Amino acid sequence: MIGSHSDDQPIVLLEDVRLKLASPAGEVNILRGMNLRIAAGETIGVIGPSGSGKSTMMMVMAGLERHTGGRVTVAGTVLDGLDEDALATFRRQNVGIVFQSFHLIPTMNALENVAVPLELAGHRGALAEARHLLDRVGLGQRLHHYPGQLSGGEQQRVALARAFAGRPRLLLADEPTGNLDQATGRAVIELLFELHQQSGNTLLLITHDPALAARCRRIVRVEDGRIASERAGQAVAAADS
Repeated sequence: MIGSHSDDQPIVLLEDVRLKLASPAGEVNILRGMNLRIAAGETIGVIGPSGSGKSTMMMVMAGLERHTGGRVTVAGTVLDGLDEDALATFRRQNVGIVFQSFHLIPTMNALENVAVPLELAGHRGALAEARHLLDRVGLGQRLHHYPGQLSGGEQQRVALARAFAGRPRLLLADEPTGNLDQATGRAVIELLFELHQQSGNTLLLITHDPALAARCRRIVRVEDGRIASERAGQAVAAADS
């Protein structure tokens, strides 16, 4: 059942997850038996070299990339074998995603971009809720501006508002500051953590910045398509102090 869960279930459970892709040179192993358990409400910082499988792992969790082996369970839903319609329903009910390159719809203004997932979910007050979310991210005066009229930092704040619009249980962020300057990126990250704390959802953050990953409760390192190591982040130390 989509959305079914119990309190003692992890929000994410990857069991021996593998992904192979065909290429002219033969099969390429992207994920090589990945195992990971994430509790509800956790913050996970994911690090590792480029090409190690970090983003693919995230895409598999979101049901945007189909794994070829193992078992993926997210928010109580086993993703194995679901068709595209069922996966879309699963994402709409459970997952928010923030990408490095924003992925806003260029022909829609900020208000419309944030309202889209709410309208797809049948939310009657979609525009009012979108306006409220844009106020929360400091863009109450930019509602009717199109992505091309917004700075990179403003576009990413619109993307954050859109990701949180459906009140997702799992928020996936893939290098959300990668296209931003240092100061703007820092402001976006502070906003991301603030929204996470207010919502109480689970956050998985992919980053090349070890200091940023250390702000999470747990740091997971991915190498060569596998979980190479896990350790506690600063959030645990702060909670224990």
